[in-house]
Amino acid sequence: MGQLIVGGIAVTALAAGALLYYQQVYAYYGPVEAKGTDDVMVTTFASNQPEGILYDDFKAIDADSSPLRYRACFHTPMSQAMMTETYVDYPKAEPLVGPGWFDCFDATAIGNALETGEAVAFLGQRDFIYGIDRVVAVLPDGRGFVWHQMNHCGEVVYDGDPVPEDCPEPPKSVK
Repeated sequence: MGQLIVGGIAVTALAAGALLYYQQVYAYYGPVEAKGTDDVMVTTFASNQPEGILYDDFKAIDADSSPLRYRACFHTPMSQAMMTETYVDYPKAEPLVGPGWFDCFDATAIGNALETGEAVAFLGQRDFIYGIDRVVAVLPDGRGFVWHQMNHCGEVVYDGDPVPEDCPEPPKSVK
């Protein structure tokens, strides 16, 4: 009788683990349809507003369960030198690990390229969602990546602390 109970517990635990794994890695993600003109936007020095850049081969995923789950990959013919002169940099870019099956986005490789200076990160859009910035990184060969990253306002406010003086007032849905 004890073996049957232990076996039932083990089967239940394995099923729950498999379900949890599936939900974290596959269930909530869905493809993002490319619009063709403004899928990749970067904030310019001139206007301090995001503007579309030249790109092709756009692939992206997102999930409704968290604003931090957005990942995209693309290719641009624009050089890093030209982009550095035109677009606002993002000095503390840290790509978040995405699901392994979205193989064009390797957060570890992107992070290493950012650390060595091979890749350059730009501000896609500040406060894309309150406290969360859209970040764009580009390699010398034109491969590019986009992800959402919590900014310092989001880190404080989402922890339940008061809004810092240099941050805009959050919407009521965030409070």
